[in-house]
This record gives sequence, structure tokens and C-alpha cells, in this order.
Amino acid sequence: MTKRTGDEGEALAVDFLKEKGYTILETKWRFKHLEVDIIAQFLGQLVFIEVKTGSAEQVGEPEAWVTLSKQKRILNAAMAYISEGQHNLEARFDVIAVLLGTPQSIRHIEDAFSSSS
Repeated sequence: MTKRTGDEGEALAVDFLKEKGYTILETKWRFKHLEVDIIAQFLGQLVFIEVKTGSAEQVGEPEAWVTLSKQKRILNAAMAYISEGQHNLEARFDVIAVLLGTPQSIRHIEDAFSSSS
């Protein structure tokens, strides 16, 4: 996947989340070597979202590409974000799978993994 493909998927995910009523707080939030694609607020929760973008030619579902080590990096980034901003909302971890092409599809997996993973 190219950076441009990833950026396109993340932009589509942001629009999708806004339509669902999410408030986007950050995109591509970085802390040291860690990054969270999207940080949003929804119904009193702080939602950390990993966006995986693929095409019909690729093998496997994009959400399956969120490995255990990737989950741990997102969790570490979330802890840094929460402590940096003094947030006290409940955190949730979602994955948005974007398949580009015709037809294009976006699948939102809420609570895709937990802080106890």
C-alpha cells in the first residue's frame, strides 16, 4: 500500500465517522515513534481508530492486518494521549477497514480490541 492509498482511506474514514456523529479530535496523532490514525469522541467515549485500507486485489481483510504488536503500539499511544491531555473518558479501540475500487466499501468494527489484549 502506498502512502497516498493510506491517506485516501483515512480521509474516507474521517468523513464516514463525521456522518455518524463522531467528533474528530486528532488525525495522524504522533507520540515519539507511535501513531494513531484517528482519535475521536463519541457518546462520552474516547475512540482510538486504526484505519486499514486495501483493494480488491489484496489478499485478506484489511482489519486482519491489525496485528497484536500493532494493537500494543496503539494502546501505548492511547495511554500517552490520555495522560498528556488529562482525559478521563472511557477509551475504546476501533478498526475501520476501507476497500478502494468499485464498489468501494467501508466497514467499522467497534471495540475491535481491548486494553486487556
